[in-house]
Amino acid sequence: MKVWKRFWQQNKEKKIIVIGIVLCVISMFASFCLGAVNLGFGGMWEALTHFGEQSLAGNILWKYRVPRTFACMVSGAALAVSGCVIQGVLANKLASPSTIGVNAGAGLAFTICCAFDVINGWAIAVSTFAGSLLIVMIVSITAQKMNASRTTVILAGVAINSFLNAATEAITSVYKDAAVMSADFRVGGFQSVSTVRLIPAAVLIVAALIVVMTLHNELDLMTLGEEMAQGLGLSVKKMRTIFLVLAALLAGASVSFAGLLGFVGLIVPHMMRFFVGGENRYLIPMCALGGAIFVTLCDIPARMMFGQFEVPVGVIISFIGGPFFIWMLLKKRGGRY
Repeated sequence: MKVWKRFWQQNKEKKIIVIGIVLCVISMFASFCLGAVNLGFGGMWEALTHFGEQSLAGNILWKYRVPRTFACMVSGAALAVSGCVIQGVLANKLASPSTIGVNAGAGLAFTICCAFDVINGWAIAVSTFAGSLLIVMIVSITAQKMNASRTTVILAGVAINSFLNAATEAITSVYKDAAVMSADFRVGGFQSVSTVRLIPAAVLIVAALIVVMTLHNELDLMTLGEEMAQGLGLSVKKMRTIFLVLAALLAGASVSFAGLLGFVGLIVPHMMRFFVGGENRYLIPMCALGGAIFVTLCDIPARMMFGQFEVPVGVIISFIGGPFFIWMLLKKRGGRY
């Protein structure tokens, strides 16, 4: 037992990352196999060995399961890392793209695109990024200028969410076509995911993830507080802007094809801190892996629970995230976080 404990404690974080990679691969193959039509190993083998030929298993796998699984993993990784960055920059563990209005800003931008019949993948990805960036900068600047408390930031996010959702509803009330195009989007899900919207957003997400991972030391300094970071030679204002732009890019690009998936950026960073601690060299890649696994595993029952009728994965995530958020609010000092 002592030998095993000593082995586990040596480079524990790296071992956990390896386990995360294995679990990510397992969840990916589970997503390939399971759904309204279960392929199983036989169906998977048929699809792989008859690639390019007409077969039921091949059509299901290559036309539906592979793009959908890729969308689940990319969006989960993006939202989780975005939440991790926002929590570090704002020094607020209750902050996430969904709780401070970042997702809602991207959602409003998406709805405006639908209203004007702009459905080009790059146009939607850039628009949702711009919408999320505007909101995250407003929240950050307001929190800095007013020296707002952690709870005030969250309450401001609730107000911003309400305002942006009202604006979105107003647009869909006037432009009925926009309401039809954004119906699935407002809940969050992958029923209508398309490569036209997925590929441009995925390119932006992968690029942003690489940049965030290279800046893990700077994010560690940001989490120490503004005065401490400046004392250690970090240009706080510059790095804050860079990190918020990256967080907005990750969230906005994800929203452009996955819709308004809430709570991923809140739940996953907290879970990953439990396993690898707060050092961003390990936390950021684990958030990417954990987010990919979490969204993928939530999507599997969403498409299996009622046979041919799908439940949007955003509903499953909200059922998990709502109680988790309440628990987070109450766990510190009798509710005073």
